[in-house]
Amino acid sequence: MKVLYYLLLAVWWLFSLLPLRVHYVLSDLLYLILYRIAGYRVAVVRRNLSSSFPEETTDRLRDIERHFYHQLCDYFVETVKLMTMSRRQLRRRLVFHGIDTLDAIVREGQSCTIYLGHMFNWEYVTSLPLWLTSPVQCGQIYHALESPIFDRLFIRLRQRLGSVCIPMAETLRRLVNYKRKGIPVVIGFISDQVPFWNNIHHWCQFLHHDTPVLTGTERVSRSANHAILYLNMCRVRRGYYEAELQLITRQPQDMGEYEITDSYFSRLEQSIRRQPELWLWTHNRWKRTREEFDRRFQVVDGKVLPRKTEET
Repeated sequence: MKVLYYLLLAVWWLFSLLPLRVHYVLSDLLYLILYRIAGYRVAVVRRNLSSSFPEETTDRLRDIERHFYHQLCDYFVETVKLMTMSRRQLRRRLVFHGIDTLDAIVREGQSCTIYLGHMFNWEYVTSLPLWLTSPVQCGQIYHALESPIFDRLFIRLRQRLGSVCIPMAETLRRLVNYKRKGIPVVIGFISDQVPFWNNIHHWCQFLHHDTPVLTGTERVSRSANHAILYLNMCRVRRGYYEAELQLITRQPQDMGEYEITDSYFSRLEQSIRRQPELWLWTHNRWKRTREEFDRRFQVVDGKVLPRKTEET
């Protein structure tokens, strides 16, 4: 296992040394294979697009679809290149706006939660420490990958610029430890995943769907009294992105239950509608429905439990 890890790391590192123009040639070839030949998850993408944009014509939906697959392939090669990309180049490739607001909050001693979605290229967001001038620990909450080797590779990639990867199960404990040590933190949460059945506590209208959403980010942020921001990602041109930090609140306790979560999904939908090809449409985002949830589960004292008619 250890030998295979270092072998894959060496291959990744060597490929990352290629100029980006070469990577984009490889991306164009990958597009032909992934989309035109293999049709990777095309049925899922088309179903998601058509149900999310019922007002659009078929031609417009196909145009979004093609641009999405181009962007997906660019994501792959840009992530490979990220392994050895210089700090100077990264600051050119992803420009942050609203850093002054974030710096001011941190200087006043308040830690921050940043909501973001699977908007390309989210891997570049790990360059945030290059932009901050105040002493702060940056990090991101992550789900472990099924492959231990690739999980280790991506942790190495995402931590190379000073951020730390925090497993979801350790989120609250790690944040408490930072607070005890007096270390302000800026933590990124990608919160647009599909929750497990037992974690469905709230539904919201999102892209014309009744959508079950994760609420753990809101609960953790309230408990830690974090300032809460949303990161609006956009693509300027190939390989160049901008990220705007939008303040949602500095007093999470003053907002109603799930109001923060609803604000996040509203802002994410606006981002997606501006550049729909940037969102990760290959995920089967709406595989859990409220009808099935009501049939199979019940909420008792805030806990989601199987109904007695269901086998456990």
